[in-house]
Amino acid sequence: MKSTTIATIFVAVVAGPSATTAFTVSPTPIQRCQENRISSTQLGIFGNAFKNDDSLGKPQNAGLTNGPKINEVTINGKPVKAVAGQKVSKVLASARVKMTYSCQKGNCGTCEMLMNGRVEKACLAKIPQGKCNIQTYN
Repeated sequence: MKSTTIATIFVAVVAGPSATTAFTVSPTPIQRCQENRISSTQLGIFGNAFKNDDSLGKPQNAGLTNGPKINEVTINGKPVKAVAGQKVSKVLASARVKMTYSCQKGNCGTCEMLMNGRVEKACLAKIPQGKCNIQTYN
C-alpha cells in the first residue's frame, strides 16, 4: 500500500502501557486527484507535434540576413551611425542633438532642417540609403 493512499494514524491509549489502537483515514478527494494527475504530455495526444521537422534543413537565424544596412550620417558635422529607413527624429535624439518639435505631424515646421541640401521636417523624414548630411537650424 502506498503511504500517500491511506494515512494511518496510531494513537496510544492510556488503557495500558502496550495497548495501541490504529485508525485508518482515507484520503480526501483533492488528495486522490493530485495522486492520479496525468499531464497532457503523458497522454500522448501531441504525438510528434513538438519535434523538429528534418525536411526543413538547418534552422536559420530569425533576424535580418546580413544585418541591418548601417549608413554613415553626419549631423552638424558629427558622424553618427543610423539604419536606412529610421526616423530622423530618433537619430537626432540618439545623437543628443537638440531639435524643437511642436506638432509631431509635420504641420507646424518647427523641426525643419537641411538633409542632403533639401529642407525636410525631422518628425516625418527617414534616413535615406547611402550618405546623408543633416544640418539643423537650432
